[in-house]
Amino acid sequence: MSDAPVHQFTILYFASAATYTQKPSEKLSAPMTFAGLYQHLEEDYPGIGEKVLTSCLFTINLDYVDVHEDKMKTTVIKEGDEVAIIPPVSSG
Repeated sequence: MSDAPVHQFTILYFASAATYTQKPSEKLSAPMTFAGLYQHLEEDYPGIGEKVLTSCLFTINLDYVDVHEDKMKTTVIKEGDEVAIIPPVSSG
């Protein structure tokens, strides 16, 4: 878990997510569902959903999270959690 202030969680942006937001991380208010996170990110960074998030994996406290549509409203990010947005990685 991170050292996020009370009633907040930390979100980490990697690769294209960091490029799109122009920051490596930020603190957001907790608790928040993944649906709320998507909405918040789309409001702050218009177009991020379609251009970045649709192809990303997500973790909460280093555990991968299944955030398909049916779980978007039930998966809750809690105070002190660390969420990572991990875009696809290519090798070659």
